[in-house]
Amino acid sequence: MTDPDANPICPLCARPIPEDAPQSLHHLIPKLKGGKGGPTVLLHHICHREIHASLSEAELARNYSTIAALQQHPRLAKFINWVQKRPPDFSSRVPGKRRKR
Repeated sequence: MTDPDANPICPLCARPIPEDAPQSLHHLIPKLKGGKGGPTVLLHHICHREIHASLSEAELARNYSTIAALQQHPRLAKFINWVQKRPPDFSSRVPGKRRKR
């Protein structure tokens, strides 16, 4: 039985999302690529920002429309390994976009 008062778990980094921590919904298929009204997942805001700093909308729609696929992306895998060592309410400025255009 799950505790109704327990914090949700971020599916990307597997850390709890405290109620007062910055959080956001991620469309698994970007809205601009046909995902409006499609499945969403609740993520830490820092995790969500890293996804969008790493991948374009087209890449997300084409190859990274699942949590498992996102976790396999080299930059995101490195980020996940790093952020898992931080407290659940950790927040930081995400570096600028490093993806190739």
